[in-house]
Amino acid sequence: MANANDAIHINQSSSISRTVTILFATACGMSVANIYFAQPLLDELSNDFAIDQSIIGLIITITQIFYGLGLLLLVPLGDLLNQGRLIIGQMLLSIVALLIVGTATYVAVLFAGIALVGLLAVVTQSMVAFAATMASSTERGRVVGIVTSGIVIGILLARTFAGLLTDLAGWRSVYLVSAALLLLMVGLFLKVLPKGEREVKSLSYWQLIQSVFTLFIQERTLRIRSVIAMLIFADFSILWTPLVLPLSATPLSLSHSVIGAFGLVGVAGALAAAHAGKLADRGYGQKTTGIALMLLLLSWLFINYLEQSLWALVVGIVLLDLAVQAVHVTNQAMILPLRTEARSRLTAGYMVFYSIGSAGGSIASTQTYALFGWEGVSFLGASISTIALLFWAMTKRFTNY
Repeated sequence: MANANDAIHINQSSSISRTVTILFATACGMSVANIYFAQPLLDELSNDFAIDQSIIGLIITITQIFYGLGLLLLVPLGDLLNQGRLIIGQMLLSIVALLIVGTATYVAVLFAGIALVGLLAVVTQSMVAFAATMASSTERGRVVGIVTSGIVIGILLARTFAGLLTDLAGWRSVYLVSAALLLLMVGLFLKVLPKGEREVKSLSYWQLIQSVFTLFIQERTLRIRSVIAMLIFADFSILWTPLVLPLSATPLSLSHSVIGAFGLVGVAGALAAAHAGKLADRGYGQKTTGIALMLLLLSWLFINYLEQSLWALVVGIVLLDLAVQAVHVTNQAMILPLRTEARSRLTAGYMVFYSIGSAGGSIASTQTYALFGWEGVSFLGASISTIALLFWAMTKRFTNY
């Protein structure tokens, strides 16, 4: 039997293989995509279940609320239980949730299934923390960068995947196919995840959740980087939430399939930013953050010209997704080493701010578009970018990384 140190620090002398890292990234992308599938399907769901269009948007709200609850209530369990078994268990329950949604015939069942999908999608963050634990200290940033890129790519491609499958076989196929693919991933994970037992802590569940808040009090780097995460993901949502509105309206009047293709553009930026983890490993985390936040601000100059030039929008999307992903990867590379025994709780606390920023950005951007149009949205995005850059400049001296 492995001793306690080996149980907590899995194979710290060697790093996770590239194949397993990519497997983690793929599973993360597939899992997080589940909570974004419904966005392009609202009309289909409204018609199929005879739900008024003023109410159908609750599906998105419910998903996000339960995702936030999962971040706080489920992700910290990675510091208490065997991480491999926890991940497998959550993935299996996610499959059940997807099947419930895909076969639902009653509105109550649909909403319950959607809530479970959101709650269990936080397995992505459990995987990030576990991958960081499996990686050696010299390559942790690189590994986190690759795995986190999988999450961002999953978010960006979810709408495209859902739209294509819905056109081919109806909206239910989206959730049923996702369940089948996730089952395949479970089989692969059973083969590659470490089989060793993890020492179970003496903390109670309530003490575990309380300690998430204690970490915020104790770790200044966590507080600073969480605020930066909140701001950059607010910016991310400010772009992507209302983007369909000007693109589908006159004079552009683009089809939904063409609009969905802009998610593919964002993937280029996300992939390029995966290298930010390597820079963090070499001690360039602060410089990477500063450059990325300047690019984030610059991106809105191009995005503002959406109605005049789609090419300007493409450049802006690439810059924005590159910047957001680079900062996100760097944030995690700086946070996860703070407490090796509390990586899941550090991840949970950090991602709660991510969730707050995403939700706030979505609400603010749609309201701003209704009142001031796309120029107002661009001004809002640029303002948040400026605040993020100033906040980083004022706090960078407090962290040595």
